[in-house]
Amino acid sequence: MQKEAILKVIEEWMEGTTFFMVDVTINRNNEIYVEFESETDNVDIDDCASLSQFIESRFDREAEDYALEVSSAGLGQPFKVLKQYIKNIGNEVEVLPKTGKKFSGILKSADADTFSLEMARKVKPEGAKRPVVVTETVTFTYDEVANVHSVVPFS
Repeated sequence: MQKEAILKVIEEWMEGTTFFMVDVTINRNNEIYVEFESETDNVDIDDCASLSQFIESRFDREAEDYALEVSSAGLGQPFKVLKQYIKNIGNEVEVLPKTGKKFSGILKSADADTFSLEMARKVKPEGAKRPVVVTETVTFTYDEVANVHSVVPFS
């Protein structure tokens, strides 16, 4: 199965919708894994079924044996595409730089090269008895981070 052909079919299905591609992988056993998201809503089981059926309608299983799994990009899973960053602006995210020290804060901005995180941390001013909370904005490039994912709020 050709990845380009699958991507073309997926793009056709997504045209005019708020859905966007996150990832498509095909392994040696011709197992196809499709991950997608919506810019505005949550992806539900009906969306996954609809995309799966659309893909299957475009490829002949008799001509080429394949397995297909279609799912939404998992909650708490690392971001893979810029649209996931943009969708999560204003939300809490966790950033793991390649240096290993984890950061947590509010995603403030994202573009093709960088993203910014607003973080609160305690600082003890010189001569003060107690630390105070200060807010700072830190900017990262995508190649300096191992992964970024949204923080799932528990309430």
